[in-house]
Parts: sequence; C-alpha cells; structure tokens
Amino acid sequence: MLGLHPFHVVGDKYARAVLDAATGLPLLIPALAEELGMDDLLARLDGVMFTGSASNVEPHHYSGPPSDPGTLHDPARDATTLPLIRKAVAAGIPVLGICRGFQEMNVAFGGTLHQKVHEVEGRLDHREDVKLELDVQYGPAHEVILEPQGLLRSLAGQDRITVNSLHAQGINGLGEDLSVEARAPDGLVEAFRVRHAKSFAMAVQWHPEWKVLSNPFSRALFAAFGAAAREYMQMRRIG
Repeated sequence: MLGLHPFHVVGDKYARAVLDAATGLPLLIPALAEELGMDDLLARLDGVMFTGSASNVEPHHYSGPPSDPGTLHDPARDATTLPLIRKAVAAGIPVLGICRGFQEMNVAFGGTLHQKVHEVEGRLDHREDVKLELDVQYGPAHEVILEPQGLLRSLAGQDRITVNSLHAQGINGLGEDLSVEARAPDGLVEAFRVRHAKSFAMAVQWHPEWKVLSNPFSRALFAAFGAAAREYMQMRRIG
C-alpha cells in the first residue's frame, strides 16, 4: 500500500542495476499470481530478477512459526514469486534473487528461514541501523567467504569479498538442489546457486544493486546475469 491504495512497485536501484550493469530492459512483473498467465509470461522473458522488499515471506510457506504481530507480509507477492521461481528455473530462464528474493528462492526449493537471525545463538546481527543515512546502511558490513569451486569465486577472483548487510531473516535449512556459494563469518549462508539449473540461477542475501557501478564485484555479478539472459534470448530465437 502507498497511502490508501495498493500499488505494484519496484525500487529504482533494481531497475537501474538491470539497465546499467546487466544491460537489459527492466520490466516490472505485477504480483497478480496465477492471473498473470505465468507460462505465457515466461515465454516472453529472457531473465527474471527477484528483488528485495520490506516484507517477509509468510512463514506457513516453510512450516515456520507465526510471525510476530506487526511483521510486514505480502501474500500476493508470495503467490506470484514462489511458483514463478520454480517455473523459470525449470524452463532454463536465468534467475537472480536478492535479499527477499534470496529467501524466496530458498523457500521455493523447500528450504526454511530464521525469522530473527540476531536471536539465533552463534549468529551475528545482520540488520542495518535504520537511524543512519542510506550510504551508511548500505555500506560495507562484513566479509563473505566464497566457495572454492563456485561461480561467485570465479567472478571475484579471490576467496572473500566484503558486502553490505540489511536483513533480519536468514536461511535456516537450505533448499533441495541448492549449493552454497558464500557464507558469512558466523556460518550463515549468504549466497547459493541452483545446482542442476540449465542456466544462471543464483541468489545473494546482500544488496549488490546498491550503487552497482561503483563496485567491481557487483558489476561482474549483474554482467553475468545479463550475459546469461542474452544467451537465453538467442537460444529462444533459434528454437
């Protein structure tokens, strides 16, 4: 809701990251669930990005306990993204998940979530300080350790990078057919790929879209997503 009316919106930073770093044309997919005609929709797309959001996946989707009162949810988005993720990956369409999108992808493949990582013994507090200005909130927060044989390790050219951190939820159980790509120093999974996907299918817990052009690794990640989308576009045209 914006004011008294429901809206379908996307953050400017996500659209510009697709435009500037993936060199693609960003199109907003409204959260209309099955009314979208998902199969027909996917037949017209070359890649799908699942963005961050202030809302959380409703816990009944992963058999989690009820959320605390006042927790922001978006059932229309859940009803859209969870089946769309599975359909896109099965079709071989490149997929990138960010923050909520990362959590959605885990749930879509049968994984579970911690609703409050900072209350889990042995875990860091991964939340931002909302009282600070945005540049500080989205600034470097902690390192992630990249898996030796992973795609992110090949993009980075090193075994760890520093990322921002703006999330309260996090992975509890990793979904089926997902492989860890990066972990935080406390062991929390911060990135994964879909192991048997036909194309690029990656998700990260941090926000690489933030000032993407000023971060070499973020640029490389979006460039890889864009390259996979163009490759899929060419294959679709030939097919």
